[in-house]
Amino acid sequence: MRVVTKFGGTSLGSGDRINRAADSIAAAVEGGHEIAVVASAMGSTTDDLLEEITFETDEQDRAQIVSMGERTSVRMLKAALSARGIDARFLEPGTENWPVVTDEYGEVDVEESQRRASEVAEDLEDTVPVITGFLAEGPDGSITTLGRGGSDTTAVMMGKYMEADEVVIVTDVEGVMTGDPNVVEGARNVGEISVDELRNLSFRGAEVVAPSALSYKDTDLDVRVVHYQHGDLLSGGTSIEGEFENLVDLREQPLACLTVAGRAIRNQSGVFHHLSQALSESDINIDAVASGMDSVTFYIDESEAERAENILHREVIARDELSSVTVDSPVAVVRVTGGELPSRPGIVSEIVNPIAEERIHLQDVITSATSVALFVDWDDREKTLELTQDIV
Repeated sequence: MRVVTKFGGTSLGSGDRINRAADSIAAAVEGGHEIAVVASAMGSTTDDLLEEITFETDEQDRAQIVSMGERTSVRMLKAALSARGIDARFLEPGTENWPVVTDEYGEVDVEESQRRASEVAEDLEDTVPVITGFLAEGPDGSITTLGRGGSDTTAVMMGKYMEADEVVIVTDVEGVMTGDPNVVEGARNVGEISVDELRNLSFRGAEVVAPSALSYKDTDLDVRVVHYQHGDLLSGGTSIEGEFENLVDLREQPLACLTVAGRAIRNQSGVFHHLSQALSESDINIDAVASGMDSVTFYIDESEAERAENILHREVIARDELSSVTVDSPVAVVRVTGGELPSRPGIVSEIVNPIAEERIHLQDVITSATSVALFVDWDDREKTLELTQDIV
């Protein structure tokens, strides 16, 4: 197998941990596998360096300073591998065939980075390259960075451009967990998770794999997260499945919009639970939910509208804080998801403004970390789909 493995700061946080990392790499190489390594700064070096910059500095000087963490890591890890008889070399911006290059706008130069990564990959049979994560080289040779979580981005990017079989992210968590083990009891490892699921979690605070890294994952590249104490790069942890695609999708069947109004619904505990439970117990699937201070709106299959209205009406009669229920149909939904969607400032306005300019009434806009759902009148569905496809 050809494997790109990234070691996070915690997994390189001491001499003992660097030895552990080198042992796992050496074992994989001795097993006949081609290994490329991406290294983060040791421990909290980058944060420590940033805290010490208490003076005015330009971006170039700042990048030079914070790069020292990764530069130290690759030298330490290369030396540890050499001590084990592994032919290794470190790569950092400025060295020959350094593979991560940005253009004049600070964006990754895909064509040039692919070319250089391919050249590095040609030597994998004989040499283990140890690459600084997080760092890039500008078109003028200057050092730039890939932003927060940049070492993850470097690893998955290199996995894609080197045509690796797998990227292994070695970190201080036991893969993806069912919950934060520092907060909840009984948290356990999730054996598999989709890119869509993980990207949503990552944009809402889960620090497992940087969201920017997952944009480089495709269906041909496996990505796995393992704990640094595991020791085996080729097994265990959580496997990340699929790819995060740019997609504009129109739901083929119409929806009905059921709105329940009541006095300060959001300040009343249990109201949403009772309403959604009543629908669930009658096997009515909820496609989406929107809420306001004094209302909750459920989007369901139009074919279930009459039955759902009667169910919700019973809840309105039974609860003093609820006033009335109303139904509007047919309603269409156009959903937008995409690998670049979360990192595009102003994307919601880019999507919504052309629809408003065409005088199309938006009943609801529901957003998540990685998607935008547009609810419009059924007769406006094709025009809304066309306008949205032109933007994304």
